[in-house]
Amino acid sequence: MGYVNADTPGHNDPGAGRRLGIDVGTVRIGVAVSDRDARLATPVETVVRITHYRDPDGADIDRLMDLIDEYAVVEIVIGLPRDLQGNGSRSVRHAREIAFRLKRRLKQQGRFVAIRFADERLTTVVAYNAMAAVGRSHKKSRNVIDQAAAVEILQSWLDARQRYQHDHMHDHDDNLECH
Repeated sequence: MGYVNADTPGHNDPGAGRRLGIDVGTVRIGVAVSDRDARLATPVETVVRITHYRDPDGADIDRLMDLIDEYAVVEIVIGLPRDLQGNGSRSVRHAREIAFRLKRRLKQQGRFVAIRFADERLTTVVAYNAMAAVGRSHKKSRNVIDQAAAVEILQSWLDARQRYQHDHMHDHDDNLECH
């Protein structure tokens, strides 16, 4: 598939408010949410994924829209599956499909919520290892692993957002001292 770019937090940040983290799989969608200060990601639930061939905007999008409303989300961060060299895996198509379906539904409702793609390399591996470390089997942990991967995706985004804000706040302070 070739090199695929992920987004990074920056000047187009929507400001204060909750973020929704999404880990898109072929069968399930792990979901996490941040606190209002966008500092800490916590697991929410695992949504059963419905492919667009069976249901163009069905129960999975309905549930994600419910969560967007419930948490008053200002930004959606979707994991972008890439290999260690930055090349997109086949799963990139799934992530882009969910983003497209959410954006379309939001637009139909006359709403805008920023949708970003975040690098999700190794997030599922980290989640699997965390479950194994506490003695949970792979099979029994699938739903929890999807949520844990969504937490990893979102927390990485939130941490990068904090670093960006910290670095640019200091740049602003340095400019003030020079004048």
